[in-house]
Amino acid sequence: MEYIVHYGAMRSLGVFSYTDQILHYGSRVVVRTPRGQEVGTVRCEAGPEIVAKLRKGFHEDRILRPMTETDEIEYRRLLQKEQKNLERCQRIIQEMGIIMELVRVEHIFGGERIVLYYTAAGRVDFRELVKALTAELHTRIEMRQISTREGVKLFPCLGDCGRELCCSSFLHEAQTVTIKMAKLQRVTLDPSKISGHCGRLKCCLRYEHDCYVRKQSE
Repeated sequence: MEYIVHYGAMRSLGVFSYTDQILHYGSRVVVRTPRGQEVGTVRCEAGPEIVAKLRKGFHEDRILRPMTETDEIEYRRLLQKEQKNLERCQRIIQEMGIIMELVRVEHIFGGERIVLYYTAAGRVDFRELVKALTAELHTRIEMRQISTREGVKLFPCLGDCGRELCCSSFLHEAQTVTIKMAKLQRVTLDPSKISGHCGRLKCCLRYEHDCYVRKQSE
């Protein structure tokens, strides 16, 4: 059977197969991805209609096993280790004078690599930084530049609606949202009311946009 699974710090979505037993919504699992072994959460069964709606780029692989108590202990250990290594990496970045903001350090569950998520005004030449970090942390280093919207995925929280933010719960890709959408829906243009945690226009302004466009053309 195939399942849709959220995995990794960026809560990526993938289609994963598992035949040993039936898994349910919210089941914690260890999956195999191109990055290695990762912790994931089952969202639903991957029926034909759901898979058909998914955009290209969704990774298909397999679920290795449901999370065991030993897995949970190791996962918590890695999460605690992330903060310490974040501080170590920030120190090295400052010493090298590189202009970038380190947002989070993620330890891949299987130990294959450490991913550094950062924001920067432009492109950053981090070749020497990667060498220094590899020597410091003794593992493979992957640098990933993220946008402001993507940064919110790293620290899931609740929106004004009282539910978990869409971008950290089910949205796989950030879609374009414009002020014209807000004007068409005649909502307040007060930035503090229509901006999300990322400081950009709320993604939910797009949900009813097509309906408003159709009504306008009738």
